[in-house]
Amino acid sequence: MERLDMESLQIVNKNLIKIRELFPECVSEDGIDFSKLKQELSDDIIDDKKEKYQLTWPGKRESLLNANKTSTNTVRPLISKSVDYENTQNIYIEGDNLEALKILQESYLNKIKCIYIDPPYNTGNDFIYNDKYEKDNASELVDSGQIDEDGNRLVTNPVSNGRFHSDWLSMIYPRLKLARNLLSDDGVIFISIDDNELKNLLNICDEIFGENNFVATIPWRKRTAKSDVPFGISQDFETIVCYAKTDKFKASIDGKERKYYETPDFPNRPWRIHDLTKQTTASERPNSYFTIINPNTGEEYPANPNATWRITKDTIDDYLKDNRIVFPGDYDFLKISKPVLRYWKEDDMQKAGDDFGKIAVSTLLPDNIGMSQDGTKEITNLFDKKVFNFPKPTSLIKYLLNIINDNNCIVLDFFSGSATTAHAVMQLNAEDGGNRKYILIQLAENCDENSEAFKAGYKNICELGEERIKRASKRIKEETNADIDYGFRVYKVDSSNMKEVFYKPSEVEQMNLLDYMSNIKEDRTSEDLLTQVMLDLGLTLDLKIEEKTILSNKVFYVEDNSLVACFDEQVDINIIDEICKCNPMKVVFKDISFKTDKDKINLEERIKKLSPDTEISIL
Repeated sequence: MERLDMESLQIVNKNLIKIRELFPECVSEDGIDFSKLKQELSDDIIDDKKEKYQLTWPGKRESLLNANKTSTNTVRPLISKSVDYENTQNIYIEGDNLEALKILQESYLNKIKCIYIDPPYNTGNDFIYNDKYEKDNASELVDSGQIDEDGNRLVTNPVSNGRFHSDWLSMIYPRLKLARNLLSDDGVIFISIDDNELKNLLNICDEIFGENNFVATIPWRKRTAKSDVPFGISQDFETIVCYAKTDKFKASIDGKERKYYETPDFPNRPWRIHDLTKQTTASERPNSYFTIINPNTGEEYPANPNATWRITKDTIDDYLKDNRIVFPGDYDFLKISKPVLRYWKEDDMQKAGDDFGKIAVSTLLPDNIGMSQDGTKEITNLFDKKVFNFPKPTSLIKYLLNIINDNNCIVLDFFSGSATTAHAVMQLNAEDGGNRKYILIQLAENCDENSEAFKAGYKNICELGEERIKRASKRIKEETNADIDYGFRVYKVDSSNMKEVFYKPSEVEQMNLLDYMSNIKEDRTSEDLLTQVMLDLGLTLDLKIEEKTILSNKVFYVEDNSLVACFDEQVDINIIDEICKCNPMKVVFKDISFKTDKDKINLEERIKKLSPDTEISIL
């Protein structure tokens, strides 16, 4: 039964549907391309204008401008939300990722080795970022680009939208342009996507990264086949699009060697280890759901019902006899909490032949890479309830990270969702002793009030993601006792710490001068100022920060002597003697910290005398 629309017949729409059926290439979001239609109906060349191959859409120039537009926004530290703030090198940023990417441009230019993102797929049911909000000067949140004038930052993009594909392209384009700037020359980006925007994503990446830097499209099986699907074909795969920044990425993969151990109990026979578990449940592999017993100690290791052993009851004796199982405590240098497989180097050499020592990365993922249900199981096991639907499994992210020949790199995810990437980075570091760092960016999207996450007390996705990192850290530490970085610093995107007079002093009216005795906003802390100064100077957010009290003044030391800053209202000039002992590269003070210009001149002269190479800045 159809509902009457009580309108006259839409003749144009009906004709448009007929033409779309006959000549789909002649119809776009803007209607009929009559020049193409003429050509389709003629044997001769209709238009002799110069043709060129290019990707374009309504709003492209605006999105390019959006990427290039400078931002005065900053990030502010949320120390109470952070874990091990003083020592950690991991970063979690709450807020709009477009603004965050702009803020990170100077400090992280060419420093990110790997980017993984899982953006909105534009299915017609999900949300995309709305970058066309109008600013409301009375609102700090709107000023910082986190919400629009109606309090929204994400908007629905239904298929009925006349600019369905264009709006998605306008959203993703500036973010990918900014992301490319952050990649190192041997860096790579992985982008998960489904069929809705795959062809458009490939075209847009060809333009941004260069067609010659296309690496691969990697199919990932997200689910088992469904029966109730359109056309009777179940879309069980998503695609991971991979692009490098330059051809140096390939060189960084070639020649990568696996890590082998040489131990006295097996002289001249190097070996490596591999995970003994598999992302299968006890019901799926009942013969692999059993308890492994260490024959030397009698200690028992029961299988996990959600991640059974890779071997079966029938083969365990053979594996033990061939010394293929390594148990916790067998070797002091191995920090493991459960049995692992031992692989001999000689077997790897025989199998690999002339390609031994090189990573042969196939676009077909191995069987142990989990599906969406495995990602759901992981987060459900952490929270004891289903708080997030269909996150990527950590095994997928770990596999992608293992392609990178660098276990001491920075990994960026600016659509971080439930923080799977952070979970995967910590797991991989615990397994191979790496020192990978992560930067996660996520908009504080509200959780549905009917969701399990909201009922459990998590108001938005950021709260959920941060809690997952804490729980995953605890779980990994308990299971492996690995000495890795389990902490993370939390920041939020916000407007500048500086008042408008700082940027546009000529626009301040005489009657408002008293309001601008200080050019710094009243609600901003010294830690806020330090963070923005660090970013302005191109210093990364993971640097060690030490706070000292010198003659009643609070003084910050960043990475020993990279930056020394004091933002107190009144500064005792005698602290300079102590500050200059470390020969700082840069010192920063507030302008109003000194009563007179004479005090500032004395400060400068004293620093020049005691530490002549130090640069001095005033806010």
